Amino acid sequence: MSWRFASRLLRCLPLLAFLLPAFVVPCAHPQNFDASRLLQPASLGDVKWLVQAGDNPAYADPNFDDSHWQVFDPHKSIDALYPQLPAVVWYRLHIKVDPATSGLALSECLISQAFEIYVNGQRLMVLGSVSPWVAYTSNARVLVPIPDQMNAGGELVVAMRVHIGNVEWHGQQPGYSASNLSIGQEQTLYRDNWLTAIGANAMDWLDRGLVILLGFVALVLWMSQRQQTVYLWIFAVGALILFETPLPFVTTFHNMPVIWELFGSLPRLAAPFIWVSLYFAFVHQRVGWVWRIILLLTGIADFTAGLQGWFITLPVQLQALTGLPFVVLLSVVIPIVLIIHWRRGNREAGLLLVPVVLFSFYIYALVVFSTLFQSPAWRQTALRGLNLIDRLPAGPFSVSLHSLTGMLSTLTLSIIILRRSANISRRQAQLEGELAAAQEVQRVLVPEHTGAVPGFKVESAYVPAQQVGDDFFQILPDSEAGILIVVGDVAGKGLPAAMLVSVLVGAIRGVAEFTKDPAELLSNLNERLVGRAGGALSTALIARISADGQVTIANAGHLSPYLDGKEVELPGALPLGVASSAKYESTEFHMNIGSRLTFYSDGVIEAQKPGGELFGFDRAREVSMKSAAEIVETAKRFGQEDDITVVTVTRTAAVATAA
Repeated sequence: MSWRFASRLLRCLPLLAFLLPAFVVPCAHPQNFDASRLLQPASLGDVKWLVQAGDNPAYADPNFDDSHWQVFDPHKSIDALYPQLPAVVWYRLHIKVDPATSGLALSECLISQAFEIYVNGQRLMVLGSVSPWVAYTSNARVLVPIPDQMNAGGELVVAMRVHIGNVEWHGQQPGYSASNLSIGQEQTLYRDNWLTAIGANAMDWLDRGLVILLGFVALVLWMSQRQQTVYLWIFAVGALILFETPLPFVTTFHNMPVIWELFGSLPRLAAPFIWVSLYFAFVHQRVGWVWRIILLLTGIADFTAGLQGWFITLPVQLQALTGLPFVVLLSVVIPIVLIIHWRRGNREAGLLLVPVVLFSFYIYALVVFSTLFQSPAWRQTALRGLNLIDRLPAGPFSVSLHSLTGMLSTLTLSIIILRRSANISRRQAQLEGELAAAQEVQRVLVPEHTGAVPGFKVESAYVPAQQVGDDFFQILPDSEAGILIVVGDVAGKGLPAAMLVSVLVGAIRGVAEFTKDPAELLSNLNERLVGRAGGALSTALIARISADGQVTIANAGHLSPYLDGKEVELPGALPLGVASSAKYESTEFHMNIGSRLTFYSDGVIEAQKPGGELFGFDRAREVSMKSAAEIVETAKRFGQEDDITVVTVTRTAAVATAA
């Protein structure tokens, strides 16, 4: 995970000097630079230049008399020469070259936000606009070839027209400094520039890429596991880095108007809230209103720190204060929160402590070395320490404790995601086993096929909306040539509802051996459900049809059946499990030979089209004379939302009862 937001805050302090070579003792007078025997690229910062404040196009002329100009050592700050802080400063240097030399070039980096470089009076390089001033970023290394014909005279006069803005004047090294300009063979400089850019940024790019990749993986996981809000915050961090990455990547190779830095700093506004929310999600701590206000103010301060050096200039003390809140959050508050929850048994907090503590160490070391750097006596020690933690050479690459910490954090989050996925997979396998068992129980208890019942034609169709259903029905012939029909729908979904179905079906079969009265059956079932854990509720309708066509029905909150296409009016009643000692009324009527009685579950009525239109009671009544299979298929085509159960009973002939 990347910590670049917090680390850049501390770099607002005057730390630029640690990027420079060790200080050298300058010579007493300006001198020409001898490039006549140049074997490899050389810095033009190790010789003294001539400088002049003000803006005059004649200063670019190679024949201009610069003998009265002031001498400037690029290893020192130019503000000692110009306390009045002029907007434009010219620099001149005479370079001795071999007239036969070819393929020379100049390579520039970080001179200023707007400058022009002339060689023998010809403008070869320009960034932004000196007048009127238009500032550009200056991180990219700019390479321009020196025309071979300029070498014919044996001398090159390099003149730089540099705009130094108010923000730059208050920086560590305004204008030209020792590491800004090099001369050498074009092909060699081109290769070195690319290797330098890649070596200096490879670790950071790898860090960013891993965070972004992990963010998208977390998004995919969150879409399938919406209750895992941690995944959403990991994606938010990845999106934050994705939004921030293009500008630093592009400006590594191509300078752009500084207004783009304003857009590049926008992620800082959201960074504190996203990072803190991520860690709080791991420890199940809510981000309340107090925290939201703190994080909002921290984001504003962090955004202000991002503008420092580009659009605003603050005293050193204020620079540190704008970056301090976010740094304290990440290097003090978050470690304390994780330690507290780790001690309480949160293993994930313990895993996250490793990169968080390492990052805190990086911040503390940066603060200590930055403080030491302010003292001349400790400056060299501070430079070595800063290079050790932030720019340690490792072959062609520069290794930073900051980037290593970020990648370790990404690895830690990946391990946590894998652990969570493994746990979810184990729970899923366990749940699938339980579902399979429930399906088997339900398959045994809920009839798939209806056997022949003398005097009646019975059809049934049952289509669960999930792996296990919450509807149930039973068709139980009795010893008196009659038939008992039970249809119901338990409250809830999934495995708990399926297990309750199993309980009810078992109870129905047990109680039906002692009584055939529908009202008495419902009362008995109700007592079995009342007081069960989880508030078990169910609708149920029980109908007993005798051999002579006499029907007795009792209802407990279920849909009324349809007799020959007309709804049977039944008194209302509470579902099973609501109240103890509930009373249920019986309703009686007669079925003639050829009459059909159709029972539904609410899955038929509640079938719904994508636009929200319900199947409804009118359509249910219209199809009630069709076969059970046709009714189910009609409801499914309309749009199944719940379990669909249909039972139809047609009286086919009178059956003689036993004497």
